[in-house]
Amino acid sequence: MSIQITVKLFAYFRDNRFKIEQREQREGTTVGDIVDSLGIDREEVGVLMINSRHTEFDVQPIDNDVLAIFPVIGGG
Repeated sequence: MSIQITVKLFAYFRDNRFKIEQREQREGTTVGDIVDSLGIDREEVGVLMINSRHTEFDVQPIDNDVLAIFPVIGGG
């Protein structure tokens, strides 16, 4: 079975990718699986959110969730 989720990328994660995309994923897919499928290094991820709430790599999104992926923000 599959689910539909919306993936939103921020900052340089959008480079050569997309800003917002509807994706069909198999049920049981984790946030980490999605990050990996996008070719994003998990070490570069600063914040993960599902439906505007913080989440973790091992969480499984459900149908119609919105996943936002933000990079680590450097500062000085």
